[in-house]
Amino acid sequence: MIGSPRSWREKPQRYRYEAGKCSGCSKIFFPPRLVCDACGSKTFETQVLAQTGVVETFTIIEVAPSGFTDEAPYAVGIIKLDDGVKVTAQIADCKPEELKLGDKVRLEFRKVTEDGASGILHYGYKFVLA
Repeated sequence: MIGSPRSWREKPQRYRYEAGKCSGCSKIFFPPRLVCDACGSKTFETQVLAQTGVVETFTIIEVAPSGFTDEAPYAVGIIKLDDGVKVTAQIADCKPEELKLGDKVRLEFRKVTEDGASGILHYGYKFVLA
């Protein structure tokens, strides 16, 4: 199955955890961009992001959107990776009351959603306590 155009465009960052590193100033963008907002360059190298980091901030989702109601309550946070890049992601496999700022986390590749009756699975990244 081919999938939607958006799904194919997002594969590098979702499935290989790739960012764009500006060839002009070395700023890293996740997800990748076409133009660097720091120097205006349009040339980027592929950069695989660090898979560990720390929780900078988080919130607990008590009332989840459809498709995620069975997971509530769950945490979504901003993770500062060991390479300095910040990403927003779900923090899984912990009780909300266990989570605190500065916790060390590591990346895991997991099923995120399942679409419709055909059961198409969508995978992505989540973080767990290290």
